[in-house]
Amino acid sequence: MDLSFDPLPLLDDEARGAFRGRWTERKWLNVPGPFYGADTDNCGTGRLHAPGLVLYEADHFTEYVYRQPRTPGELRRLVDAAEAEAFSCYGCDGDTHWTPDTVRAWWRDRGRIREYLADRRADWEADDAKARQGVAAAAREYAAYLDGDLAAHLRGYLFRLEEHRSPTATDRLPRL
Repeated sequence: MDLSFDPLPLLDDEARGAFRGRWTERKWLNVPGPFYGADTDNCGTGRLHAPGLVLYEADHFTEYVYRQPRTPGELRRLVDAAEAEAFSCYGCDGDTHWTPDTVRAWWRDRGRIREYLADRRADWEADDAKARQGVAAAAREYAAYLDGDLAAHLRGYLFRLEEHRSPTATDRLPRL
């Protein structure tokens, strides 16, 4: 995983215009990083554009970012998801709100997300609209990400928050 990828410098003004979500309305399920879903519509368009990055809340099709973009292609897909969202409620200002302490607190509470995903998987599999978009499979991916690569991603993100630059191969990453 490339821990040095910082997507924000790649956003032009037009792309940034699609991200008008409010931090105070962000979903608790969002993974720490610059991007998040806030009070989005319930049309279920996010996974159509960014299936490896966006997931839906169980009771509605409101969207959240379960994996931050790691490549320019993934960033483009997330921008497409934000542009398709009727209420323009994706945000890209997470870096101004997340702190090392809040990232670590989110990490300590990740079991709550794992429980949420596990408790709703059967409902997602039974819901035709969500099944067609692979929501249950994405929930399994998110759970696996929580148990796998996410720790490294968050350590790289913590480095960026603390040092205001991307880590290099020789930098020591902070602890979660």
